[in-house]
Amino acid sequence: MKIGIIAPPWVPIPPLAYGGTELVIDTLARGLSVAGHEVLLYATGDSTCPVETKYLLEEAEGKNIANSTVEIRHLIKAYEAMNEAGVDIIHDHTMVGPVYGPAVTDIPIVTTNHNTFSVHTEELWRAVTDSDVKIISISHNHASHACAQVRVDKVIHHGIDTTRFPDGSGEGGYLAFLGRMVPEKGVHTAIAVAKAAGVPLKIGAKMREAPEREYFESQVKPLLDGDIEYLGELGPKDKLELLSGAKAMINPIRWPEPFGMVMIESLACGTPVIVFPSGAAPEIVTDGLTGFVCKDEADMVKAVARLDEISRRACRFEVEQSFSMQRMTQDHVEMYSEMLAEAKAIELKPEKIEISL
Repeated sequence: MKIGIIAPPWVPIPPLAYGGTELVIDTLARGLSVAGHEVLLYATGDSTCPVETKYLLEEAEGKNIANSTVEIRHLIKAYEAMNEAGVDIIHDHTMVGPVYGPAVTDIPIVTTNHNTFSVHTEELWRAVTDSDVKIISISHNHASHACAQVRVDKVIHHGIDTTRFPDGSGEGGYLAFLGRMVPEKGVHTAIAVAKAAGVPLKIGAKMREAPEREYFESQVKPLLDGDIEYLGELGPKDKLELLSGAKAMINPIRWPEPFGMVMIESLACGTPVIVFPSGAAPEIVTDGLTGFVCKDEADMVKAVARLDEISRRACRFEVEQSFSMQRMTQDHVEMYSEMLAEAKAIELKPEKIEISL
């Protein structure tokens, strides 16, 4: 199968630091290639994913994120490249592409919604539903937030290449937080839990935008001390070091997060996850087996004291079985095959002939 993948133009594939969507795209492209499929990735020129890659933009446009002119230029050339290459399937990971694509190609298109379904994007997803583009959600909770007029064709959980994650010992003796420096990710709650439990906390968090910096200055920085350390935004190597050395990863999210890559990355290192039951968290963390799904802060503090009940091997095994690159790749290949079979059936369907007597 020849599969075309269109990435957003904001971050290279794979990302150099924070970039969950881009990490998933890289893993999927590599997984498809390893499985014997031909992959054409349309991304930016600074991408290093080891598959055939074409691009218009020499560098990722992170500084112009959500600029519609940048995205449309990127998409025009992306669909031209897919048509010229004669791919069998186009998997579009952008926001605008699934609306634009059907007007310029007859190649079957599938898109993954990496963001929340909301009133702000309802018209877009209704337009996609009304077209022949298929929609993938990244968790069952995520799919449940789509309005009645939006059709979700398949739920496919993310996966990771477990060979890239060390089997951590947790010997650092600290709790870890990894994410963005925003209130809904709950950095301040993680600090409160760590202090109440009497365990050090190391924080790795993206902090580039003004609201992130304002939140840090007002609600996080005053809480930092010898046991509560902000490490900055971490690259891949430092991220793995943080997760593998932690007793647990604390993830006190209070919003319907569509998935949550940090949870499976932590589990892959053998590090259990302590989390609130928001978004996809209960689909990822098995309470009492790979971590604890807690109702409130007090419950989280109690969970820290129970970490010896969790087997780090069980955490990694769960990822190997349910959240691996191989499983994610197979799920996508099955969907692509179903789409091609459907397209072929439509193509071969005989036209109805009316005979007048």
